[in-house]
Parts: sequence; C-alpha cells; structure tokens
Amino acid sequence: MTTKSAPIVSLQAPKDVSLNDINAELSKIWTSYNSSGNGGMFPTATRAATFSLVVYEPEETQQLLAALGFYTGPVDGIYGPRMEAALRSAQTKFGLAETGKPNSETLAKLRQAMTEQQISQTQDDGYVLDAGGAGIADAIASQSPCRVISLFPMGGEDEGVSAQLSAYCPVKKQNRSSLICCEYISLKGTEVALDRVGGLVQSLMIGGLPKFLWWKAVPAANMELFQRLATSSTAVIVDSSQYQEAQSELINLQELMSQGTNIVDLNWRRLAAWQELTAEAFDPPARRAALGEVDRVTLDYEKGNPAQALMFLGWLASRLQWQPVAFTSEGGDYDLKRIQFVNSEQRTIQAELAAIPTQPGEVAGDLIDLKLASTNLQADCCTVLCSETRGCMRMEAGGGAQSCRIQHVTPLQDQSSETLLSQQLQRWDQDVLYSESLAITAQMIKLAAS
Repeated sequence: MTTKSAPIVSLQAPKDVSLNDINAELSKIWTSYNSSGNGGMFPTATRAATFSLVVYEPEETQQLLAALGFYTGPVDGIYGPRMEAALRSAQTKFGLAETGKPNSETLAKLRQAMTEQQISQTQDDGYVLDAGGAGIADAIASQSPCRVISLFPMGGEDEGVSAQLSAYCPVKKQNRSSLICCEYISLKGTEVALDRVGGLVQSLMIGGLPKFLWWKAVPAANMELFQRLATSSTAVIVDSSQYQEAQSELINLQELMSQGTNIVDLNWRRLAAWQELTAEAFDPPARRAALGEVDRVTLDYEKGNPAQALMFLGWLASRLQWQPVAFTSEGGDYDLKRIQFVNSEQRTIQAELAAIPTQPGEVAGDLIDLKLASTNLQADCCTVLCSETRGCMRMEAGGGAQSCRIQHVTPLQDQSSETLLSQQLQRWDQDVLYSESLAITAQMIKLAAS
C-alpha cells in the first residue's frame, strides 16, 4: 500500500508577489526558514548556488492543472512523473483516454473546466502524490540547488506581468541533516508584456553561475525576448522532436549557432547509441578499410518528424567527408527523401530516408533502422542497425548478395526531454561534433529548397 509522505519540504508554497519585490521575497524565505532552524529542530537548507534555468513554456496544460487542483507545487513548465499523475487524474475525471500525456483533447477539457469553474478540489501543502517518486524538478534540485525562472506567454489583453515565488527541497534519504533546494520564479503575461521585462529576467539570473535557457517553442531570432535571453545564457536548450516544420527549423538552429549561440538539441542526444554502434561496426581494421566503399545509405524513422534521420545522416556525412549535392523529396506513403553526396574522390553516395507509418512512440521521429551498403559486392561494409523495440522492419528482408553485420540498438531508458535536460544541466561546453554535423544537415536541407 502506498503511503502519502511527500519527498519534499516546502519552504514556500506558490505566493503572488510584485515584480519589484521578487529579490526581497526570496531573501525573506531563506532568512525565515534558517532562523527557525537554528535550534536544531529543522535541517539546514542550501539555496541556489549552481546555475539558473530559464524555461520558456508556451503550452498551458500545467498551469490549468494547477489552477484546477490536479497539480500542486511550482508551475515551472517541467514535465515529469508528477505531471503525468496529474494528467491521468484529469483525464479520468473528464472521461478521456488515460495516457498521462498532454494532448489537444485534454487541453480543451481543461480550458472548458477553467472557464466554467466546474471543478473544485481540495489541495494540501505538498505535491500531488504519484507512483513515480520524485519529479524531474526534484531530481535536478537534489543534484544542484538552482533557480528556475519560468516564463508563460498568455493570450488576451496586455495586463502586465504577474509573478509567483516558491521554494522546494527534495529530501535525500542518505542525508536528512541538510536540504538542497530550488527557488522557482514564475512570470505570466502576454508576449509583449514578457518582452518588456526581459531585463528583469536577466537580472534574476544568478551572477557568476552558468545560465541555461530552455526554449520550448521554435527559437525566433527576431524576437527581442529570445535574443536578450539567448545572449545572456551559457547555452540555449531545445528539442527538435517537437517541431512541426523540422527541416526549416534545423536550418534556423544552424544559423543561430553560426551567429555564436551555443545550441543544445536534446533530440541530438537520442542519437548517441546509433552513432556509437555505427562507429563500432567499423572498428575492426579490415572493415575500417572498407568504410570508403559505402555508397548506399538507407534510413527508416517513425513518421512524423525527420529531424533525427536528417541529423544522423549529417553526422555520418561529416565524419566521412561527404558533401551533399542534391536533395529530392518524392512524398508518397513513406515521404521518401533522396540525398546525393560526393566524397573526396568524387565518388557518388546515394541516401534514402523513409518515414514509416507506425503507432506513435514516446518521441516523434525516432530512428527505426538503418543500412550502410555498397555497390561493390566484394566490399565488407554492409551494416544493419535495428531498434531493439521496433525491429528491422524491411532491412533484413531486403536481401542482397552481401553479408551484413546486424546489431540491435538499445534505446535510452528514458528519452523524455526532461530526463535529458537533467543530464544536460551537468555540462555546458559546446558540442563541436553536433555543430559540425548540423552544418552538413543544413547544407542538405537547403538543397531541397534550391
């Protein structure tokens, strides 16, 4: 039986404050708590001392869940087990499919319930209980006491910006004598209003510490707020699996990088296992010599978003010194894309990307399988990689005169943006490999438009 013992200490539940009083109110939280703990009755608490994270969250599901009583705690734009539990509760209440994932049907019901004020639910002083344990925000805070500044662009008339403060400390089982805590600052207003307080947001980032901007919308170089925050940040974190127009947005990301913005794409991180096994397949000296014979590449991915497939192909081409010379889209059921390259010896390489209609997975556009082969039947370079969860689909069935090395790729245990984010926040140097690969990817895509 599950007992309700929240794994956090609430120093301050969400509290409305004026913009001018944010810093004073933050200081008051810590002064009040630590002074009350001097008698030894409470563990000491450590405030933000490692980094600042600004989250730009244009999607309002979490805000509505909190307002309707399904979710309590900081409204920070971070999806984790607690948000999943809140969504499941709301979906059950509304008679929707219980997925625990945000979707348009759930959002519509939440908006309706908020408008009609049909739901009232008693709230307590902790988080909504969930079976998944500590949320992602808790995981981040338990490793690094930080400050999270969440920006929520709202529709409607410009009525200025409202602010809320809160502070939560995950209890670490191995050390209950001290607490490591996160401060949360939530700012809500129209895009125009948030633009006006861009300078305030910058000032709220802790000086002398790394600063991360998690931009959960399409980065807009012509948007003053984005420009201001990106310039102030150590790294701008995005997730290209969320983009509706992935090809044009990958070009956008590459242009931002060329202008000096340190872009981190969480979707790139999902390719690590595929890259490692591809490189490993050519570690043996004999196969390494045959690598130059590869002139046929086939990539299958889950229909919906080609970003992973395009970035993997960009990575492969950047490593093998292939230059893209043509890009054609044939459409059809598999939305076929054909890209032609030439290598340093002017040999032609043909690549085919196919979007396979499947049941949507956890991440839009996940790779399914790939095949590297050669028109030289004597070359020992045929390699097939298959997703452990999806199988090889059509690769193994393709046959051919060459004997292929076949391996299965074990996906990341958790590919969610929030899990990858918590890992990324432990590092902030520029990923040169990503930069070089994205440059080739952008060259490929630009050929399609020419």
